[in-house]
Amino acid sequence: MTVALVDGNNFYVSCERVFNPRLEGKPVVVLSNNDGCAVARSAEVKALGVRMGTPWFQLRDLAKQHGIIALSSNYALYADMSNRMMAVLADYSPEQEIYSIDECFLGLDGFADYDLVAYGQTIRQRVRQWVGIPVCVGIAETKTLAKLANHCAKKNLAGDNGVCNLSGMTEAELSRLFATIEVGEIWGVGPRLSKKLIARGIATVEALRTADAKTLRREFSVVLERTIAELNGVMCVDMQEAAPNKQQIISSRSFGNYVYDLAPLGEAVATYIATAATKLRHQGSLAGMVQVYVRTNPHKADVPQYQPSLTIPLPEATDDTLRLTQAALWGLKRIYRSGFAYQKAGVALLNLSDAGMPQLALFSKARDNTRVMQAMDRINAVWGRGTLRSAAEGTRREWKMKRERMSPGYTTRWDQLPIAR
Repeated sequence: MTVALVDGNNFYVSCERVFNPRLEGKPVVVLSNNDGCAVARSAEVKALGVRMGTPWFQLRDLAKQHGIIALSSNYALYADMSNRMMAVLADYSPEQEIYSIDECFLGLDGFADYDLVAYGQTIRQRVRQWVGIPVCVGIAETKTLAKLANHCAKKNLAGDNGVCNLSGMTEAELSRLFATIEVGEIWGVGPRLSKKLIARGIATVEALRTADAKTLRREFSVVLERTIAELNGVMCVDMQEAAPNKQQIISSRSFGNYVYDLAPLGEAVATYIATAATKLRHQGSLAGMVQVYVRTNPHKADVPQYQPSLTIPLPEATDDTLRLTQAALWGLKRIYRSGFAYQKAGVALLNLSDAGMPQLALFSKARDNTRVMQAMDRINAVWGRGTLRSAAEGTRREWKMKRERMSPGYTTRWDQLPIAR
């Protein structure tokens, strides 16, 4: 089998640059919720040694010195640009697995007569021209090798201008290349496992590829054994054209300011329930339980701490935003305590089941709001999230997270469309 991994370069930053060309060539970071940490960095920022997750307040002096531009996360823009990119990539293979917001695998079986490097360049040019996002393409016999090939393409370790085809290399060439790549760059080998492998003398991709898989399975796990097999060209991780349904759906955010009262906490919880319920309906599931929790700031040792949660079983599984909101607010009232500075709240929809096979309660008197939910989803899909919402979500929302540096909704808001001058 032959697989390609197409990955958007510095995706969040690239999305911002599509509609603001003045950011091209400039050092740019995109910040996390409440403008806290760097979650995306341009190549110029990486060259300054800024690491992923660095708090913005620690970067202020460096930003002044080098002119680093900081932007708030604009998730609606990034999701829309991702959808556009994935739609373009779908034309290049009958098999597509969307792995993350900026990555997808393409199955290339049956492309034996193609020059795969040239094909990868065609993909890069089309995405750049039609969407505006620069991408790199890694090609190999397995998904693990394709991820590694993509890394090589980004770092110019091998390949041709953003495309690396490991399946076209000889065994000797692969050995020399893999001996120069740290073991931590392998898909699925995180920092903790990487340290353990290095301590055992396995510091490079080549060292792991040629290690005894059975011995490492006994010492670590069957997952590592499969990784070694994939590094040797044996497909162990199949293509998934449709992502499996989530077993739980979580929605949470930190607040822009500390919240002390029950009313604003209730608005936040209702808003998070609405987001989670939309995702629930989208994947065709019902929730049998709702969990709600609130948190104070654990990093402030000088203030009282309180971090409760409560799970509420439902009489019957549902995807109804109104019923889920009712349950979540009932739980919130029971865990809320006055006198605390709450920093965060969240909800989780649990015990998910197929909406096509609901288990009804014998004496259920719940109102059927299916058509209401369908209408709400259609309106919000056209006019934007939150256009139609429950009254429990409130209107003032003083608890909303800080986004003082957010770019306009260029592709998702009629009133924020870019204007050519």
